[in-house]
Amino acid sequence: MALDSKYRSSVDHFFCPRVLKSIFSGVFCLSLGASLCTFFNPMMAQSQEPVAASQEEHGVKPAASTPGKISGTIVDQTGAVIAAARVALSNDSRAQKQQATSGENGAFSFTDVIPGGFHLEITASGFTPQTFAGELQPGQNYTIPPIVLNVAAAATAVQVGLSRVEVAEIAEEQLQIEEKQRVLGFIPNFYVSYVPNAAPLNAKQKFELAWKSTIDPINFALIGAVAGSQQAQNTFPEYGQGAEGYGKRYGASFTDATTNVFIAGAILPAILRQDPRYFYRGHGSTRSRMFYAIANAFICKGDNGHWQPNYSSVLGSLGSGGISNLYYPPKDRGVGLTFDNALVLLGENAISNLFQEFVVPRFTPHLHAREQAEP
Repeated sequence: MALDSKYRSSVDHFFCPRVLKSIFSGVFCLSLGASLCTFFNPMMAQSQEPVAASQEEHGVKPAASTPGKISGTIVDQTGAVIAAARVALSNDSRAQKQQATSGENGAFSFTDVIPGGFHLEITASGFTPQTFAGELQPGQNYTIPPIVLNVAAAATAVQVGLSRVEVAEIAEEQLQIEEKQRVLGFIPNFYVSYVPNAAPLNAKQKFELAWKSTIDPINFALIGAVAGSQQAQNTFPEYGQGAEGYGKRYGASFTDATTNVFIAGAILPAILRQDPRYFYRGHGSTRSRMFYAIANAFICKGDNGHWQPNYSSVLGSLGSGGISNLYYPPKDRGVGLTFDNALVLLGENAISNLFQEFVVPRFTPHLHAREQAEP
């Protein structure tokens, strides 16, 4: 009985209102805490996502989809830059395709490129096509080492499959670059090609080149300097001195230059299908380059890409010399004047070619002349 009363007392104590209240209060708090944790945990996770995104945005590692940039330079085997080369970009999935053309410094670039594997296909007139493959990381500025193109075994084979329109378009692109070439940044140097196997010019382009060379403001200034030197030395004394004498000397010098550039640089090259430009060599021994430069006063490239006698230059110089009989003083006219002027023009061409080969590129911006001069 004593044990039963003790047990009863314990049970009564356990189920008393105060104890039950305490137990229910504890269970309620635990349940409430678990509910709150369940409710707030997703909110905390959501609030941390923008923070993580912000950290990725301002951190070292960019997002996986951040586009990048690819750039590089196209050169030939001698290290000379290749202008107007066409570069086609595609990624592994072929979902992105871009095209670019190398500038006068041989450089090209692509922006907003999708990260991942990519392929480049490089083509240029007179050169064997080249390819390049790489892997672009998110946000990377990928600079490709200089891509070297080899000269095609047969220059004519590159253009066999091209229509006249396509050849003319390539020639126009190259011509636009040539018309920006200026020694010391201001003296026109349009009649030089730094592309060894440049596309041939059509008749219209040959006349366009002659016209732009003639009307260039620097050309008028240079002729003025020549006329001033002649006046100071009293060359052709029958012209006299003063403004009238200077005007006659200026007119004679300007006519000499104009008739020569149009006859030898446009009319005859269009008829005989010859290229009036000097093609910079930039490699080989000094002796071989000197011989090449001097010989180019008497030989030239035909529109078919083959070397041949430079009839345009020789006959053009004679034609210009013959026309000069119309305006030089009477005692200086005759066959002698014709051949003298022709020989002077041919000699000037040879000397000009030597300067083009060894001196001019060093003072022409955007040509990387030092690299071009190395074999």
